[in-house]
Amino acid sequence: MNSEGFLVQAFLYLAAAVISVPIAKRLGLGSVLGYLIAGMVIGPYVLGLIGEEKTDVMHFAEFGVVMMLFLIGLELRPQLLWRMRAPILGLGGCQVLFTAAVIGALAFFTAGLDAKMSAAIGMIFALSSTAIVLQSLGEKGLLKTAGGQASFSVLLFQDIAVIPMLAVMPLLAMHAPEVADAAHAMSEAANAAGGGADHGTSLIGGLPGWLQGVIVLAGVGSVVLTGRFLIRPLFRVIAAVKLREIFTATALLLVIATAVAMQLIGLSPALGTFVAGVVLADSEYRHELESDIEPFKGLLLGLFFIAVGASIDFDLILSEPGVIFGLVAALIVVKFLILFVLGQIFGIKLNQNLLLSFSLAQGGEFAFVLFSFAATNHVLPDTITAQLVAVVALSMALTPLLMIVNERLVQPRFQRHKKSHDRDEDEIDEQQAVIIAGFGRFGQIVGRLLRANGIETVVLDHDPAQIDMLRKFGVQVFYGEATRMDLLHSAGAERARLLVIAIEDRERAVELVHTVRQHFPQLKILARAFDRRHAYELKEAGAELVFRETFGSALDMGTEALRLMGFRAHQAHRAATRFKQLDEAHFRELAPLFRDESYVVMAKRRSEDVERILRADRTDRAELTDHAFEPSSAHKKKNAVLEGSGGSGGSKDNANREAG
Repeated sequence: MNSEGFLVQAFLYLAAAVISVPIAKRLGLGSVLGYLIAGMVIGPYVLGLIGEEKTDVMHFAEFGVVMMLFLIGLELRPQLLWRMRAPILGLGGCQVLFTAAVIGALAFFTAGLDAKMSAAIGMIFALSSTAIVLQSLGEKGLLKTAGGQASFSVLLFQDIAVIPMLAVMPLLAMHAPEVADAAHAMSEAANAAGGGADHGTSLIGGLPGWLQGVIVLAGVGSVVLTGRFLIRPLFRVIAAVKLREIFTATALLLVIATAVAMQLIGLSPALGTFVAGVVLADSEYRHELESDIEPFKGLLLGLFFIAVGASIDFDLILSEPGVIFGLVAALIVVKFLILFVLGQIFGIKLNQNLLLSFSLAQGGEFAFVLFSFAATNHVLPDTITAQLVAVVALSMALTPLLMIVNERLVQPRFQRHKKSHDRDEDEIDEQQAVIIAGFGRFGQIVGRLLRANGIETVVLDHDPAQIDMLRKFGVQVFYGEATRMDLLHSAGAERARLLVIAIEDRERAVELVHTVRQHFPQLKILARAFDRRHAYELKEAGAELVFRETFGSALDMGTEALRLMGFRAHQAHRAATRFKQLDEAHFRELAPLFRDESYVVMAKRRSEDVERILRADRTDRAELTDHAFEPSSAHKKKNAVLEGSGGSGGSKDNANREAG
């Protein structure tokens, strides 16, 4: 396709997306379905605005899937991936094996196909759409749920399984005279494993099988070592240049270079970049990489979905509607039932199991590659391949609708007799040095400040509506009851350094302090208090530092009130700072007495002390040199005498830290 033709195609794709996606989102259909509908409308079988050259755009857009898996890898540290090995190998492996076996058997016994053709169809239909499923789950904030994590595990195993499927496919076409050509066919399979039959050429295709295996392992190892010992120092050098566009270019270069390297050794580019992302998951530049690549990923995935929609052959569908729609329905029902049964066996709760089953009951984008490869190697005839490609494309287009059915018709039945806090807790897939329990108006400020200064956190909250809203803004929040021991263990409380308690419930906050102090004594606890008495209760339970939620803002308002009443700005600030120091000192003194009958008398006396000291400050101000925010030494000495008479103590540093 010439440059002019490419620009016209790019214009049509982007215009279709800009028009259709906002409409689909407004109707609650999701962006993926909007892209697919746009592709159908502008495709060669409806308006005919794009023709056969759409395959060139498809190859370009497939890179969005590569970028998506790189970003997913950035979210998964190696230790987390190791913890997920059971669902990946167990649930994912069983899904691929059983689905391939069942669909292959159905093709053999009901359609009358031979064993080799049936096996090929079973393997291909065992795959689901990584791009559509993960994009849809991400938009709905469901990736961190148990069903979302199970879906991701299955999809990851499927992507890995594509490589042996491509290697096995030529064997299904071999007859006795062709045994001598097996090595050549296997090399062609490795060539296609790069993402398509014409995507590139493997440099190791003609080598012996054992040597190819060694080179593949060495290639994966080189990605790991390069990411750990070369890429991180490189990003430090690039970051020092302080040019955002160069950092973005470096991030894109990393993804493209990894994809090319994996393709040259016969591996899937998507899996190679996924490994690179996992290696860089602990990097200090993880978030910069995510923010730089995310726009490219989103745009290319959108083009990919449009290309899938445009590839649906409506002429073929209309010529054989009963056969095509019957096969689509059979594929969805069979995969749904297999997934549901496996989910029950693996102990996934019913509503999350339904989410898993509805999400993965379709064909996948790798099916296009496998069908093309099967036709090239004479495993499947072109007539059958054309029908099955249409079935896969239609099933992918129906996936967003299936997820809407699950979301609006199925899941509400599970919530009808449940309270909001009965929602299934999320699978926590990360551990950090700081845990924040409660991410409402108070916790969000703490979390944003920490993250802005390079300190990552694990955030827990039990308000589903709040979590869904925050996830739409890209905030990583896990649903769960922070007082539960298993959730605290999953969040890494035994290795964390700090727990910030900002939950809205007074009693639960105190209960959480008791739990953490008993089971995780190494954790320092910063707790949000609703008022002074709540602060005493938290302190008594074992919280190191307690912060009354309205104390700071009330002091700010009081400072402004003083200024409006004639105080100079520095005088008002100094008066507020002095009040805070005295109040904090008295808080520490009175905390052990708050359940004692003498508390009221002592609290009243300390309140009078504060007023007397502040009055003395105002009286002495005319006699002392005004040092703005810093009182003079004579001033400090007089205040020390006054404070001593009130029984308050504690260093200024400690007072500033303990905003109780």
